Amino acid sequence: MAGSILAPESALMRFLTRIADLMILNVLFILTSIPVITIGASLTALNYVGMRIATDTDRTIVGDYFRSFRRNLKQSTLIALILAAVGGALAAWYIVVTTAPLPSIAVIVLLAVWYLLVFMFAMSTLYVFPYLARFEGGNREVLRNARLMSIRHPLAPLTVIVLIALSIVVTIYYPQATVWGLLWLMIGFAGIAYLGGALFARVFEKYAPASTPALDEEE
Repeated sequence: MAGSILAPESALMRFLTRIADLMILNVLFILTSIPVITIGASLTALNYVGMRIATDTDRTIVGDYFRSFRRNLKQSTLIALILAAVGGALAAWYIVVTTAPLPSIAVIVLLAVWYLLVFMFAMSTLYVFPYLARFEGGNREVLRNARLMSIRHPLAPLTVIVLIALSIVVTIYYPQATVWGLLWLMIGFAGIAYLGGALFARVFEKYAPASTPALDEEE
């Protein structure tokens, strides 16, 4: 009985293997994100491996991660800078609206528009790096398609937003549940990428059902 439970193909061992894979992926993401400027490539690689694990097409976690990281380093870094600039503009908008001596009705209208734009921006951004991990294209094409997919297929980014929000709330109000943030260092980022990756992969399958990620061609 014990032998069957501990067999390599048993449900328990497959589960433990996946947990170990996610822990490795989480460490890789944190280490490669430390320079900050590489956060775009790190997010792309994180989503790439997360989708592969979710669809059971992963080979080696480290190998898959760094193939995506190297291939997308330049483009994902540039796109991350563009997104950061847009985020900075939205932050500046909020500061100006909340500090400038404007009529109350103007503040309400401008903040309503701001919240709408921030929501649309977040939804599109959550599609950008999974899209980069799955498809090739110019920067304008990537940003445009990410925006369109966020409108046509909102479930995936909404799920990720909910997961992130729940994680933040639990970490703040119930720190013991996350061992005072240690859970994030162990598996948090990879766990969200894995759960979201299952949904993103289904969406992308609608647009390229017979194709495989470009990185596979290099293996």
